[in-house]
Amino acid sequence: MERSEPPDPRRYFEAVPASRAAEAAAAPVCLYLEVTNRCNLLCETCPRTFEALEPPADMSLELFRRIVDQVPAIARVVLHWVGEPMMVRALPEMIRILKARGTYVLFNTNATLLTPRRRDELIDSGLDELRVSLDAATAESFLRVRGRDMFARIVAHVSGFVRHQRARGAANPRVSLWLTGLRETIAELPAFVRLAARMEVAEVHLQRLVFDETGRGLARPDSALFGAVRAEEERAIGEAAALAAELGVTLDASGATEPGLSLQREPGARPWSVCRRPWSLMYFTAHGRALPCCIAPFSARGYDSYTLGDATQDSLREIWNGTRYREFRAALLGDAPPRPCAGCGLRWSL
Repeated sequence: MERSEPPDPRRYFEAVPASRAAEAAAAPVCLYLEVTNRCNLLCETCPRTFEALEPPADMSLELFRRIVDQVPAIARVVLHWVGEPMMVRALPEMIRILKARGTYVLFNTNATLLTPRRRDELIDSGLDELRVSLDAATAESFLRVRGRDMFARIVAHVSGFVRHQRARGAANPRVSLWLTGLRETIAELPAFVRLAARMEVAEVHLQRLVFDETGRGLARPDSALFGAVRAEEERAIGEAAALAAELGVTLDASGATEPGLSLQREPGARPWSVCRRPWSLMYFTAHGRALPCCIAPFSARGYDSYTLGDATQDSLREIWNGTRYREFRAALLGDAPPRPCAGCGLRWSL
């Protein structure tokens, strides 16, 4: 079985020269495509639960092709953000289109729809990574964080998928479990690692919590761990790391960093200025709206103030170095960053 190795996410940002300018010299190397903004859960950490960001929609196959055909050599495509990708009927076809170009493809899912009849669809599509956002080690915590009592179903679906994949001798997709780092659930991290081992999932990741200034649901300052981790939370992280090593489970934080390190604030002012995403990736909503990154919808309310283009009207080349993108990049390097960036690095737990 040949298993594809996941590209290190940091290389997409580190490839951008330190001397950045308002204009991006190279084309993006990564796309985030929101294949749907519909979802069947009501997560307490997601802005979609509390407001209608755009009218409900799946990205049409026509729009999908229009976007990806303009970057035929794109290295990496992420097929999710605000919404559940497995609600999209054309998802396997979208993956196949990208894999035919040699693109590395992944998406996050809540796995509620990872039924036995969907297993072979995903395996046969060539998908490289399947990231399962579970967010809890118990049914009670899952209900509190994700809004519906579906914990047992998800555990059964993922366990069944892994067993089926092994029976087929299929190395891909790589399956991982993700837990959003909240003060309310970080104590469950060791149990989460044990659960992953029982499910025969070899990778566990702590996902950062991002919240806007209103702090709705569980996406609020008092739930965040970033720069304020307490002794008992440090112990939980240490115990989980030791347990993961014992059980043969990989444990890290989003951004491919060690969990403890990811909780520390970097010294110095203007934390937004180190971000290289507007020089390395493009994000499109299900309607084709271009946004600066996948974090923006979580760190600022409303899309209008940080929409950078429209893929249904303009080419990606026109958007990528258009006036709005250039102005956004220039502001990011100054003392008055764009609104979604002002608190980025300050309003997350991991």
